[in-house]
Amino acid sequence: MSLSANSVPGLTALTALTAPARANLGHVLDHLGTTLLEVAAGDPTLPVAEEGVGGVVIHDPIDVPVLPPRALVLGVGVHEPDDVLALLTQTAGAGGAGLVVRAPAPVDQRITAVAERTGTVLLALTRGASWHQLATLVRSLLGEGRVGAAEPESLGGVPAGDLFALANAIAALIDAPVTIEDRSSRILAFSGRQDEADESRIQTILGRQVPDRFTRGLEAQGVFRRLYGSDRPVWLSPDVLSMPEVTVSRVAIAVRAGDEILGTIWAAVDAPLSPACEQSLVDSAKLVALHLLRMRAGADVERRLASELVATALEGGPGTVDALRRLGLAGRPLLVLAMGLTEDRDGAGTLTLARREADRQRSADALAVHLSALHPGSVVAVVGGVCYAVLPVSADAATADERAAAVATEFLQRTGGRVAGMIGVGTVAPDVSALVRSRDSADRALRVLRSGTSSRRVARAADVHVESLMLQLADLAAAEGHRTAGPVARLAAYDEAHRTQLVETLRAWLDAHGDAIAAAAQVHVHPNTFRYRLRRIRELGGIDLDDADSRFAAMVELRLPHR
Repeated sequence: MSLSANSVPGLTALTALTAPARANLGHVLDHLGTTLLEVAAGDPTLPVAEEGVGGVVIHDPIDVPVLPPRALVLGVGVHEPDDVLALLTQTAGAGGAGLVVRAPAPVDQRITAVAERTGTVLLALTRGASWHQLATLVRSLLGEGRVGAAEPESLGGVPAGDLFALANAIAALIDAPVTIEDRSSRILAFSGRQDEADESRIQTILGRQVPDRFTRGLEAQGVFRRLYGSDRPVWLSPDVLSMPEVTVSRVAIAVRAGDEILGTIWAAVDAPLSPACEQSLVDSAKLVALHLLRMRAGADVERRLASELVATALEGGPGTVDALRRLGLAGRPLLVLAMGLTEDRDGAGTLTLARREADRQRSADALAVHLSALHPGSVVAVVGGVCYAVLPVSADAATADERAAAVATEFLQRTGGRVAGMIGVGTVAPDVSALVRSRDSADRALRVLRSGTSSRRVARAADVHVESLMLQLADLAAAEGHRTAGPVARLAAYDEAHRTQLVETLRAWLDAHGDAIAAAAQVHVHPNTFRYRLRRIRELGGIDLDDADSRFAAMVELRLPHR
């Protein structure tokens, strides 16, 4: 099934009014300017402001993040004129596109001069609006995460997935402000002219979610049942809705693909729609359905493409440079995280392959959301059963891996039991040639965590260097066919045959640095009994406990993973 602009009355003429979304400040202000943002200083129409915005970054005064090119910085908590001036100057110096502070913005001559001289625009976020929702909305407008995207496909004269442009087109068709919502009444996009609606619409836009009390009221009135049971628009007067904040009537229609309800379109209107406008809304719902289906399919395609590009980049072959360029990571210091799920270590046999893959993908999506604010430009993909994240970092290797480990720890703490994972942190790769080493070190750290020899959930390669070497030594011994036959192996065989605890005794004595009394307390036996066991260890194992090399050999043998 295809739907062209000609099949939706009026959309052909509206194509010029709804130009393809462009990742610049002008595009952001066109959609959010009347509702969330206003220009406080600078000119967003200047050529430098028309350049693409590279990402959204939340300002942290304690730990300054690495800014991608043309970043839009969210100055949370920054309001004093001197602080705004300093952050605006810093943002401009890093090539940032703009700075957002809470309204009213404290604009003075110094701030205006910096904005005009550098082209970095100062914006003000309206009071009552959430910083989180602003970041989410701007990222959706900028299309962050589109890996290696070419020119967007057009559906009905509107770029595929650009629901904001589509909402504006529908609003022009029926001459009313419009929202597009999903099945959970979350706002996917909204048109301009929202100031023509009522208080309930403003609250919905600011929260990007229909408030629960409104949703409960709609359910009690049977509104959703009527919507989902019809393929025509449903008109609702304020009296029917019975909510004091609703003073303007609504026209709504379900967006469906066959029997599946994908979402709804809501318009704030003064009177029932004319037959022509009603038909336009019906046709528009079909076009919205195509966009939503295209976005769903596009997300799967992007995941596969991201996985292929990340895999190519981490292999270190001739395609690495091109893969990093398409991922937007070329020419930047990078660091690799490797995340594995606990189930992959402890209970793989109890989960189906499909279930494990779904769990990995959900965990990867959660990690991508977490990193988007802390490391803008990061790419996350599942490759070979492992979730890899490639992070742009500062060139300071001494602190970059520590910061990455802290970010990984915070992610696992915030997700709680929802992501039962372990994360290995690689070394910093200052250039393309070192990226493979970063991936290898992250893999080694993750392997140690999976082996169960460490109780931690996040580890840098340097943190588990010895444990990693022991695993590699065990691999080498297994590859060469060596069988353990040293003193510890002889003691273990004797323990198994006679139900003794000589290996446990030896381990306790070595861990206590030869203190027999402390070691005896550790294994809960009398010191005399412990000394008797030590004599048996010397006799049966042939170990000279007074010799440093013999003690070291026994310690290595005790710590070698058994296969």
